[in-house]
Amino acid sequence: MSVTTVPTTTATPARTATATTVTAPPPADRPNWADLVEEVREAGQYPTRAEAERVTRIVLSALGGHVIGDERVDLAAALPEEAARVVASQIPATRELSAAEFVDSVAARIEGATSATARWDVSSVLSVLPGLVGDELVTRILSQLPPGYALLFGRADLSPAP
Repeated sequence: MSVTTVPTTTATPARTATATTVTAPPPADRPNWADLVEEVREAGQYPTRAEAERVTRIVLSALGGHVIGDERVDLAAALPEEAARVVASQIPATRELSAAEFVDSVAARIEGATSATARWDVSSVLSVLPGLVGDELVTRILSQLPPGYALLFGRADLSPAP
């Protein structure tokens, strides 16, 4: 059984600084990195596994900075070990991003990406997470993110408009 330590330190007063140790599920119970990448490849219709893997790493890295607390710990514990490291290694963001700003931040990390192509990439990765980590955890993650993220996870966004 592996142990993952997930730092959640931040400079903003709205978020608390903690360090949590999570006991990861045994390898037999944990999803496989190759299976995650293959699901993303199919969801995004990427021509190669390498492209799907690159996009998966970039999107999970971006997400890792915006999910905090128990949800971040539980997400890392539910993901394949390699994906968990990508999520857990991110320094928490100092400010929340709207869903559109999140997509634009991903676009900035992908050479030649536009907002439209980055939205495709983000949705291709995030929409496979509910089947991998469970709807309950995704609901908890969405409850800590600003409105608009649900669509990126393949869910209807039923929150009232501001």
